[in-house]
Amino acid sequence: MAISEARSANEEAFLDAAERLLVSSGYGGISVRRLAEEAGANHGLVHYYFGSMEELFLRVLERFTLRLIERQRAMYSTDAPFIEKWRNAMRYLDEDLEAGYPKVWFELQAMAWNHPDMRERVERVNGEWRGVLTEAFTSAAKDYGLDRRRFPIAAMVSLVMTFNEGLMLERMSGISAGHKELLGGIDRWLQELDRAKGAKP
Repeated sequence: MAISEARSANEEAFLDAAERLLVSSGYGGISVRRLAEEAGANHGLVHYYFGSMEELFLRVLERFTLRLIERQRAMYSTDAPFIEKWRNAMRYLDEDLEAGYPKVWFELQAMAWNHPDMRERVERVNGEWRGVLTEAFTSAAKDYGLDRRRFPIAAMVSLVMTFNEGLMLERMSGISAGHKELLGGIDRWLQELDRAKGAKP
């Protein structure tokens, strides 16, 4: 195996291991030696490859996010009605919870509170999610004929971003009170928009 291939394989092993440990133990429970043991690689390579544990964790978040954003963009790019895309997106929340993404996201947000140099990278990830929703909601608002003054795209994106985070945070704590009712109300509103759109000449 060439040196570059060996390094790539080792980096992926460290990223995979860090992702598993962030989900199972949180960043506070991850030492360099524990990470190396989980990855099956030499602990001295962690700083050699990544420079710091913080950089490694950020790479984990960015890589995990990229996988989900590619899935999300593919879903929103289909010809399915927006309400079906919305329902799929809400089902993805459950899949992402099972996969551990919210745990990684919240762990890295908490780290950034105490590491200002990390905030830009975390903010960039947040911006990538906002970009996906902005594209999707802009298309949906046009299709439904929504008044942009009453329903500014940036406001709707911010609302959905914050309530998604709230849903995930509460579910991680075993709380689901009102979630079904909230999602049901949004679903009924989208059904009303679909009916109104169908009634237009």
